[in-house]
Amino acid sequence: MTAPVIPPSPTREEYAADYAAALAANGDETIFDRTEPFGLFVDWLGDAKGTEPNDANAMALSTVDAAGAPDSRMVLLKDVDGAGFTFYSNRESAKGLDLAAHPRAALLFHWKSLRRQVRVRGSVEPVTAAEADAYFASRARESRIGAWASDQSRPLDGRAALEAAIVRETARFEGADVPRPERWTGWRVVPDSIEFWRDRPFRLHDRLRFDRTGADWTRTRLWP
Repeated sequence: MTAPVIPPSPTREEYAADYAAALAANGDETIFDRTEPFGLFVDWLGDAKGTEPNDANAMALSTVDAAGAPDSRMVLLKDVDGAGFTFYSNRESAKGLDLAAHPRAALLFHWKSLRRQVRVRGSVEPVTAAEADAYFASRARESRIGAWASDQSRPLDGRAALEAAIVRETARFEGADVPRPERWTGWRVVPDSIEFWRDRPFRLHDRLRFDRTGADWTRTRLWP
């Protein structure tokens, strides 16, 4: 191999030339005056929507299976409020089975354009049928048909089998609404802790963790 695969750590000159704007945007000390995490998260997500090339609401979802083995995958955040962070999927998928066995999860948002990340850990609860119905109805018709066609996470013989399933379900619902399959639902991660991280020069990063204490939050600034 003639060139290293892993890039070297940036020099002082590279920080000044290549990262100045992002690092300047991460210098606002007022984030440490926040008393609760959700407003700060919404602000950062709003920043990311203006800078990320796609899917600013993408997050890594980490679960453990019935045997305790961890697994991670990217999913899309579909709602956030004081109750928690909501996403949707097939309850018979690998993630759905994991959450049935161990209803706790971790989330990670990584916004490369902002040089920021947010980590969330907490318990997981299913959304109501009404919430799942409302979100499912908002999806494109093709996505709703796909939810019926896909046996998510199960072995697939080939792309032709998937396309045949799409044709079958498209014909079945021709001229009719596409209802939500019972196996398709959502989950809400109810956070015990939320940590905000932002890049600062020479690995002297800022870290701010909120921990739930009843109805309130305690704040802790962490060493980088």
